[in-house]
Amino acid sequence: MVSRASKIYQNTVAEACGLEVGERILQFQPAAPERQNSTTSAMSNSSSTISNSVVQSRLKKLPTCPQKVLDAPGFVDDFYLNLISWSSANVLAIALSNCVYCWNADTGDVDQFTECRTVICSVRWSQDGFYLSIGLEDGSIEIWDLETRQRLRTMQGHDSRVAVTCWNNHILSSGARSGQIFHHDVRIQDHKMAELCGHTAEVCGLEWGSDGLQLASGGNDNVVNIWDARSTTPQFTKTAHNAAVKALAWCPSHSSLLATGGGSACCKIHFWNTVTGARVNTIDTESQVSSLSWGYSSGVGMEIAATHGFPNNDISVYAYPSKQKTGIVIDAHESRVLGSCLSPDGTTLATVAADENLKFWKIFDYVERRDEGLSGKEMNKVIR
Repeated sequence: MVSRASKIYQNTVAEACGLEVGERILQFQPAAPERQNSTTSAMSNSSSTISNSVVQSRLKKLPTCPQKVLDAPGFVDDFYLNLISWSSANVLAIALSNCVYCWNADTGDVDQFTECRTVICSVRWSQDGFYLSIGLEDGSIEIWDLETRQRLRTMQGHDSRVAVTCWNNHILSSGARSGQIFHHDVRIQDHKMAELCGHTAEVCGLEWGSDGLQLASGGNDNVVNIWDARSTTPQFTKTAHNAAVKALAWCPSHSSLLATGGGSACCKIHFWNTVTGARVNTIDTESQVSSLSWGYSSGVGMEIAATHGFPNNDISVYAYPSKQKTGIVIDAHESRVLGSCLSPDGTTLATVAADENLKFWKIFDYVERRDEGLSGKEMNKVIR
């Protein structure tokens, strides 16, 4: 027998599917169509079934509509690219074709940051929020200054597109379609410091741990590599996924806990102890995982949010380590969610999809503050 709490939840979801999307900016578009399959059929096993007891203990319920929606015309529908980044200075950058636009979350202003000579394949803010790395289709990487809106330098080296970059203070790591990963020291002219060869297909995920001691990489070869910062040989190589691994997220409260998400042929989130290399947990999401974000919810504790592509286009939230699903945003977009990023205060998730919408969702209560690396404009004196 379906409980009263379950009926209330299902009715709320059904009503939400017919509502207009919340506050929109720049342009209004119709609400997404209702999904044909039932909510219950999309949540069949224990790890994907919402637990009423856990949901009731979660003080903040997941929203059914986004806080804001920004249009993203020209957003490239490519699962392997990383085209959105939210800085510690509260500025969100998004790449649309060969242009980067910035949205200031404090003022609400949107403006064109720069226009590049070719299609942009990745963007990433430095830890202090002052510098933006832009990976291009021709294999080059540009470094831009937020304050002056000037390009500080262009770094060559890759012979194929750069789908992902990630900062570790003055070291910028980049992953390319060739499967190569380069470490660049942005302070010096001869910037290439190391080359990491651990993938046989495009590198689409890169994340440094908050302590800067380990780097995680994921690729279209279905491989996850965990690298010691001092080595060019993988510390651990994991082949548990059956599809491309783009989604990588280090737990902010446990520096040796890494979550990795697989593509449409996998749909699983694996959790790894990066000291021992052991897999410590798995969640079957039943949908392509395009991004992962850790957060905190009052009443539950640590949670992880996953954005999904085929077949559901949802946002799912799970308690950790219990793996209980604590909430879901059904049909968050009209097409597959290609990426997301978390606000610097750890509460708001920005998602972007092939439907050319950038949406903002209040998901978490707060997240423990991460190491910001070099503070202020300390790198201004060293980037050439």
